[in-house]
Amino acid sequence: MSSELDSVGPSIDAPGARASHRRAGTGRVGHPYAGSDSDWSGFYGPAANRRPLPARWESRYATAVVATDLTLILLAVGVGALLTVRANPEHGGIAAVVAGSTALGLILSMIATRGWEPRILGQDSGELGRLILSVVGIAVVLGMTGFALDVDAIRPWAFGVIPAVGVLIMLSRFGLRRALHRQRGRGRCLHRVLALGTEASISDLAARTRRDPRHGWVVAGACTASGTAPDCDGEGEEGNGDIAGVPVVGDLDAVAKTVRAGRYRVVAVAPSEGWTPRRLNQLAWELQGTGAELVVHPGLMEVAGPRLHVAPVEGLPLLRLSEPTLIGVPRVVKGFVDRLAAAVLILLLLPLLLVVYLTLRLTGGPGFVRQTRVGRNGRPFRMVTFRSAARNAAHAGRFGRWLRRYAVDELPRLFNVLSGSMSLVGPRPPRPEEVVTDTIDAPRRLRVKPGLTGLWLLSGRVGLSWEESVQLEARYVENWSLALDALILCKTIGAVLRRDGAH
Repeated sequence: MSSELDSVGPSIDAPGARASHRRAGTGRVGHPYAGSDSDWSGFYGPAANRRPLPARWESRYATAVVATDLTLILLAVGVGALLTVRANPEHGGIAAVVAGSTALGLILSMIATRGWEPRILGQDSGELGRLILSVVGIAVVLGMTGFALDVDAIRPWAFGVIPAVGVLIMLSRFGLRRALHRQRGRGRCLHRVLALGTEASISDLAARTRRDPRHGWVVAGACTASGTAPDCDGEGEEGNGDIAGVPVVGDLDAVAKTVRAGRYRVVAVAPSEGWTPRRLNQLAWELQGTGAELVVHPGLMEVAGPRLHVAPVEGLPLLRLSEPTLIGVPRVVKGFVDRLAAAVLILLLLPLLLVVYLTLRLTGGPGFVRQTRVGRNGRPFRMVTFRSAARNAAHAGRFGRWLRRYAVDELPRLFNVLSGSMSLVGPRPPRPEEVVTDTIDAPRRLRVKPGLTGLWLLSGRVGLSWEESVQLEARYVENWSLALDALILCKTIGAVLRRDGAH
C-alpha cells in the first residue's frame, strides 16, 4: 500500500510552489472576476459543470479500498454458500440465489450510501458510519425477507454471513487507513488547502493541521484581504510573504483563479470580517468546476459531531448548538458500564495485580502509592497507582520503567473506577495546584469524572503542552458520547502497545 500512495505536489515551503503562484497572479479590482479579462465562460460554460479528476494517490487509495471490499464480499459469500450446501445439500438452489442476492445487495448498498466516495475514505467516523449503515441495512432487509417467506436457510445469512462481511471489511479498512496515515506522517497523500482569512486565523489553522497530519490536510497557500502578509510590502524575492510558513498566494477577489493555478483540493474560510452569507454563496459558485471543496469555520472552538445541527431559517443556514450531555440517561449508562467493566477487568487481571504488588513489596517499600487528585465538581479524591520508583529514590528502577512503559502502574486505578471517583474514559486527573492555575477553558473538565484514558493519552501522555492538554480535555467534554468512549477505548489498546507517549 505504501508504494502505491504518492506525494501530492510540493510542500508548503517549496520555492517552486511560490514561484508558480507569483506567476499566476490575481486581480485586485474588487470584483470576483477581475483579473480574468471578464471571461464569464468559466462560470457558465461546460467547464463549470465538469469535475476535475482526483489526485493520483486518492484514486489509487479508492481503488485499493473497492478492490479489497469486493474481494472480501465474494470470498465470504462463497464460503457461506459452500457451508450452506454442506449442511443441507437440498438447499443448493436456495444457497445460490441467497449468495447472489447478498453480494449484489451489499454492493448496491455501498453505492447507495456512497460508502466508496473518495472524499470520506480514510476518515474514521464518516467511513465507519457509512459502512455500518450499508451492512446493517442489508442484514435487516434479508432477515425480514427470511421471516416473511418463512425460509430458514436465509436467516444464517442475515445474522451470520453479512455481519462477518462487515467485520472483515472493517478490519481491512483499518489496515488501509493505517497505511494511509503512515504516508501522511511522511508528508504524502495530503489534500492541499487554501486558507482564506486573517493572519491569526490562518496561523491557527496551519498549526492545527501540522499537529495531526492524519486528517490529510496541509495548508499550502493563503489568501488575505490585501494579498500580502502583514509584514511584507509585496516586493523582493519573498513575493507576497508568508504567514506561519504558509505562502500568501493572492487576495480574496480572485480565489477561483488561485485555486485553479495552485490545484488546491480544499478552500477553508477562516473567521474574519467581511464574509457575509451572500459573499460565501458567491464564492461557492465561483469554485464550481475547480474540484475544490469549500469548508467554512463557524468560529466554534472544540465543538463538533452530534451537537451541531443545521437549522435553515428563510434560506439562511444557522448552526444549532445543543447542550453537552453532562447529565441524564446516557450518563447513568456510562456510570453503570464503567463500574461493571472495572469489576470484570479487576477479576481478569487479579493474578497480574497480585504478582506486581508482591514484587514491589519484596523490593522494599509499599506496593501502592496514593496521590491526591481533583475529581468531578472539584471534589478531591485519592488516586491509587503502583509504586514505580525504587524506595527512597527519585527515579524509577528497571521494573518500574517496565510498569510505566506498558501503563501497568495505572491498573490499580480500576479500584477508583469501581468506587465511582473515576471513569474508564475522561479527562486527565488534575493535581490540586493545576486546578488553581487553570485557564478560562480548563474548568469544563471538572464537570465530568477524570478517566483512566482519554484523548490526552491517545495524543501522547507526556509530549503534550499544558495548552494542548486543556484543549483536548475541553473537546472531550464538549462532544462526549457513548460512541466516542467506545472509540477511545479501542484506540487505547493500540496506543499502549505501541508505547505512544510512554514515560
